[in-house]
Amino acid sequence: MKYLLIFLVVLVIFVLSVTLGAHNDQVVAFNYLIAQGEYRLSTLLATLFAAGFILGWVICGLFYVRVRLGLVRAERKIRRLEQQAVPTEPESLAPSATPKE
Repeated sequence: MKYLLIFLVVLVIFVLSVTLGAHNDQVVAFNYLIAQGEYRLSTLLATLFAAGFILGWVICGLFYVRVRLGLVRAERKIRRLEQQAVPTEPESLAPSATPKE
């Protein structure tokens, strides 16, 4: 439910930005490392917003996968250590069949 609300908020922000930008037909020159292009301001803003959003999710996803893999490794190590630490009953604590006199 929480993720659905977050998705809806982001979707509303994106739709508002596209709607507000659609009324702005101004053409701007956009210089990037390789070349230069002239784009409508609304198209440029929507494209850069989408690219930033996707890049942010990819980076967060990579960190999430890294943390999950660390958790799996830690749980596996805990299980292995618990299996090694299972106490066997020592002979001194075992009940003897013959009473001592």
